[in-house]
Amino acid sequence: MKLFSTISLSLFTLLSFSQAKMKTVNELINDKDPGWKLVKEWIGAAKNKVEILPADPQKAKDALYKIQVTTASPMGAIVYMTGGLLIDNGWIRILGSGSTKLNRALPDWNKGKSFAEFGEAPAFLLVADDALGGFYLLNGGALGTDLGKIYYFSPDSLDFEPLDITYTEFLQFCFNNDLDKFYAGSRWKNWKQEVSILEGDKVYNFYPFLWTEEGKDIDKVSRKVIPVEEQYSLNIDLRKQLTK
Repeated sequence: MKLFSTISLSLFTLLSFSQAKMKTVNELINDKDPGWKLVKEWIGAAKNKVEILPADPQKAKDALYKIQVTTASPMGAIVYMTGGLLIDNGWIRILGSGSTKLNRALPDWNKGKSFAEFGEAPAFLLVADDALGGFYLLNGGALGTDLGKIYYFSPDSLDFEPLDITYTEFLQFCFNNDLDKFYAGSRWKNWKQEVSILEGDKVYNFYPFLWTEEGKDIDKVSRKVIPVEEQYSLNIDLRKQLTK
């Protein structure tokens, strides 16, 4: 029953993307079957460190309205109940409604990237990113026929790599997966100490680029902190140049 409920919520989330008329905040808030209860249980049992960032009530309502996802879904619950989630000392940042440590709301971060105006059906959604300059996207049709699946825009390949998992499964990946194994070769010495004080709207920029032969050894490349917006634009521009 719980699995069916999760699948249904995922489908509901995708369907809500395509709605032409925007629902009110009250229509999106589900007090009878709140997704946050389930997400909080997952966090409580998580193997990896998860920090729940506090949400500002007004910003949370604004973000929920803009993203048009019900709070019965894990995504809607995270947007409405949190300013975002920091995973593994802040290595992965899951977007919510924004906070001091993660000063980006899910809908605002996506505007101009995956859709032009709030209420439009997004071609994809940038739902999370990491300190490495990698981005996690929920496919809305632009990345393939596997709607609702997560892709990783990898900084060491500049490819959109299909992970074949839903948003709900992505949360489980963040909470319980062996991240050292997933990011093998991409974590430098003392990364944990550095990343723990990295602002949520910043990432590390590496040179030589991680996708080059010269950039394969993470401990031998130089790195500097830059705005995440700058890194995302750089990744997109470089990918366009390399795929011409």
